[in-house]
Amino acid sequence: MSDPSFELVTVPSGARSLRSREHGETFHPGIGPMEEARILHVVQHRLAERLDGPFVIWDVGLGAGANALAMIEALLALERKEARVELRSFDKTLEPLYFAFKHAAELHYPSRWKPEIEELLLRGKVEIGSVTWSLEAGDFLERINHWTGPEPNAVMFDPYSPAANPGMWTREVFHAIRERAGHDCTLTTYSRSTVTRARLLLAGWCVGRGAATGEKTETTVAATRIELLQEPLRRDWLERVKRSRAAGLTDEGMTPEMLAGELAACAQMQAG
Repeated sequence: MSDPSFELVTVPSGARSLRSREHGETFHPGIGPMEEARILHVVQHRLAERLDGPFVIWDVGLGAGANALAMIEALLALERKEARVELRSFDKTLEPLYFAFKHAAELHYPSRWKPEIEELLLRGKVEIGSVTWSLEAGDFLERINHWTGPEPNAVMFDPYSPAANPGMWTREVFHAIRERAGHDCTLTTYSRSTVTRARLLLAGWCVGRGAATGEKTETTVAATRIELLQEPLRRDWLERVKRSRAAGLTDEGMTPEMLAGELAACAQMQAG
């Protein structure tokens, strides 16, 4: 029996991944699922420095589970059993995770975790060492607008691209996450686009440059405090955005003049 929505593919690194036929997008297309997850999300949240007590991670765009599993493996390797971690995975559908579970042998990375993935899919929650991994299925913005759970300390933001899933890349979504974030919260995402970074700034985040991940020479890291960023965006970047009027931002009901004024305030805040 074939899987109509996804297919297995080999990415340039030689790793196996999956491709959404509906959206025409490959998951972790450059260096493969686990390696990209480690570089983009795990390393840039600096767990070894920050994990000194209860810690909450939002996995926004669970997909086929690579980001969550890479994070779990890193957390277990730290061996800080006293630091309880809640990993909340948000997605509208569990179909990619079911596909990864079914094709664990071909994809390799889910193989070690098949019993845990099965329990997660059956019960919506699984305990893995000091990590509690739970599912948050449904419309993301609707769920967090009624959120009563703990504040996130780290956010892995990895939905389908802005072209395929524009509703997840709005200022409203970034603002909703910012409103519910803890005092010390970081957010990582593969997008480095001017529009994404400007929307994060306008939503109240401090924004910086992130690590390269194979085919991407740069990613994006955001934080609730600029001190959490290793390479904040410089004022010259912010000035260029203001001058360019950031095509794609004024479709949210902002005139170019309003946008320039708000970005000026953001530049002042980030420059400190």
